Amino acid sequence: MNDLKLSIEQKTAYDRDGYLIVKNFLTKEEVSLLYNLATGDDVLKDKAFDFNDQSGKRTKLTLWFTPGDDAYGLLTRSEALVQSVQDLLGPGEVCHFHSKLMQKEPQVGGAWEWHQDYGYWYKNGFLFPDAMISAMLALTEATIQNGCLQVLKGSHKIGRIEHSFAGEQQGADMDFVNEAIGRFERVYVELEPGDLLFFHSNTLHMSEANTSDKPRWSMISAYNLSYNKPFREKNLSCITPVQTVANNAVMSSGVKGLSADRDFLQKEDEITLKVK
Repeated sequence: MNDLKLSIEQKTAYDRDGYLIVKNFLTKEEVSLLYNLATGDDVLKDKAFDFNDQSGKRTKLTLWFTPGDDAYGLLTRSEALVQSVQDLLGPGEVCHFHSKLMQKEPQVGGAWEWHQDYGYWYKNGFLFPDAMISAMLALTEATIQNGCLQVLKGSHKIGRIEHSFAGEQQGADMDFVNEAIGRFERVYVELEPGDLLFFHSNTLHMSEANTSDKPRWSMISAYNLSYNKPFREKNLSCITPVQTVANNAVMSSGVKGLSADRDFLQKEDEITLKVK
């Protein structure tokens, strides 16, 4: 794992643009371990469910709250990742809200509508969007062809936009989105395996369907500062400070997948969390 220490220039870019790309955060060996676990983990498969886009294409995801001692939990608790979140969010104790494994398969992987993370998290009762962030790790290539993330650069400055359901997803009010598209640069966030993307909770983003013959798998971890205590969210992981581990913990722990006793999100739950 890259012993990541964000520069002043990187933090300034995040504040200005609403996102930040870090190349080669993980080694090839770490990516291989995590991807092999993701594709072969029976617990992940059992706890996954589909989200359909408006055309009927589907994306699978598995979401859990409290990070454990498995490879995924050790990654989200790693000193480099947690300290980077701290640097971007500022003073306060860093907490892990939830992580999700996104599985956008070839030809059938669906799109995600334009939205903001805080468009969902606001409904969970979080008051401070600047205290929340998402960290997206590419486990495979993310390209325009396989439906990489698209962001509107600087759109986090708009503030929260109202969201409503579009099929099984929630999307931002398209009158506001269309106006924003005319004012902000659209960036296609193409990533190599092991690259890391941070983005602000109010950054407008979306992804197209995967029409290629290659999968797009990614892991997205959402973090929150402990003072940002929600009044509707029942899970306490979002206000429980992360117990960090050494950066080499993922590799030194051996191959360990998710335990079936993790606090997974179930599709029948009322889903007000952000998914993409």
